[in-house]
Amino acid sequence: MPFVKYEPKGDIAYLVIDRPEALNALNAQVLADLDAALDAVDTNTVRCLIVRGAGDKAFVAGADIAQMKDLDSAGGEAFGKQGNDVFLKLESFPIPVIAAVGGYALGGGCELAMACDFRICSDTAVFGQPETGLGITPGFGGTQRLARLVGPGMAKQMIYTARNIKADEALRIGLVNAVYPADELYAAAEKLASTIAANAPIAVRACKKAIDDGAALTIDEAVICEEKAFASCFGTADQREGMGAFLEKRKHEPYTNH
Repeated sequence: MPFVKYEPKGDIAYLVIDRPEALNALNAQVLADLDAALDAVDTNTVRCLIVRGAGDKAFVAGADIAQMKDLDSAGGEAFGKQGNDVFLKLESFPIPVIAAVGGYALGGGCELAMACDFRICSDTAVFGQPETGLGITPGFGGTQRLARLVGPGMAKQMIYTARNIKADEALRIGLVNAVYPADELYAAAEKLASTIAANAPIAVRACKKAIDDGAALTIDEAVICEEKAFASCFGTADQREGMGAFLEKRKHEPYTNH
């Protein structure tokens, strides 16, 4: 996978968008590599993914305008579908995914970050959906995920104006969970990922599925998702060990994913 590096580190792993000479811009090959990289993740071992960009200038500066410039409507639809298919696969990935955003996350880069479970960023990060300034709409889920994350009014303002926002504003509107000094970002991401990985992986996965499945349902329907997630944890070794350790007032043994 020439443009996406898979770097496992024990029970966490990085997916690195590695095209720094183009500020990690997304073209068809990068998207194909990201799709293949997701297939390569050993979810029996890895309990949390971190997505980042190579270099210190950009997470992903956007989709590759050079590739898009001469597309016709059918070509644009096909490129949008490729991006959406990969990002939906990332969004529904069974283990948690953290976007660690250093530098520019514009257009497809912002959309990639939004397909992750949540985002942390450096104090140098810049977010935006600049597509209307280029004569197009967001194509990889930006009109949909941004509105769900920050509300329709703020999403419409960002998209209609094509204005970029800095890290402090991204934090204020809820687009990111935390902001760190640039030289501390990836250490903070690993600490956060390791904290997640230390919890019972069956329970974490069940929580992710319940949250995601319930988001589009009524509350009456959504609590059924939670009931099924809750039930799925009982009888597992992780549940017995976690509750046993609590009652015995001791630290639990490492969870086993069983």
